Amino acid sequence: MSALKTPERIDLNDIRHNDWVARWLPAAWGPYARLCRLDRPVGTWLTLLPTIAALVQAANGVPDWWRLLIFSLGALLMRGVGCCFNDIFDRNFDHQVERTRFRPLTSGQLTLKKALWFVFAQLVVAALFLFAINSYSRWLALALVPIVVIYPLCKRFTYWPQAVLGIAFNWGMLMAWSDTQNIVPLAAIAMWWGTVLWQIGYDAIYGYIDIADDVKLGLKSAAIRFGDNGKQWIGGLYILAMLCWLWAGYSMGMGWGYFVVMAVIAVHFVWQVSRFDPKRPEFGLGLFRANMTVGVLMIVAALAGTI
Repeated sequence: MSALKTPERIDLNDIRHNDWVARWLPAAWGPYARLCRLDRPVGTWLTLLPTIAALVQAANGVPDWWRLLIFSLGALLMRGVGCCFNDIFDRNFDHQVERTRFRPLTSGQLTLKKALWFVFAQLVVAALFLFAINSYSRWLALALVPIVVIYPLCKRFTYWPQAVLGIAFNWGMLMAWSDTQNIVPLAAIAMWWGTVLWQIGYDAIYGYIDIADDVKLGLKSAAIRFGDNGKQWIGGLYILAMLCWLWAGYSMGMGWGYFVVMAVIAVHFVWQVSRFDPKRPEFGLGLFRANMTVGVLMIVAALAGTI
């Protein structure tokens, strides 16, 4: 396996100093907004969209507006908590990585103590939402916390941190079923597992951006494991994800519209893999963001299969 280098002429810094955070928020709030990634909502959408699809499937139609609100706020909060833990654990690495060198902790905009208090505050707010869900879902929510905490450490000892991230990111899909029907059927687990496989694939595309820095620092990722065979690995993961989603839809009794939209997702996956180039990782960011389209299509598929 060869270590892939990113061209130096491309600015991969993921902080944009002239964005809405810099223009609209008080200066003292900016580092906190960036720490929980409010300035980059793509991750929140990629967490929330599959959860909304699961809510639709569990409700066999349009979910209750209250449940939709609770799960949306929960996705926003838990994604923010996960990002904070990630930056806290990686603060001594991030200043050596092209993409992360200006993040609040590693650049000195925030102290570790302030970051920890911010995480605690988010967890307290998230805990209040436990009163809005049933007891089964509360236990699932509590089980998620250690997974969120452990994820940032995984890159130190496994090539599959993206698998742990996928489990945590998409946990809301299981809770959508537990809170709506007080069960998590096998088909729902298959839907969730397919989403985990999908996330390993698209997050590996994103991971190629950091591959040179990660190798230098002795960190691990799926992108490093895939190396020059990224197309084959990511394509295989997307195929497995599709198989999970198709079986889940069949088992749930989804209507024909579900499978039509799944075919559109399959075409989108083919497009992603065809465009991806392990030797040009800096262009993977656009492909990573394109997966929001997949998330939206998952909701459309769920609605088409239930309404």
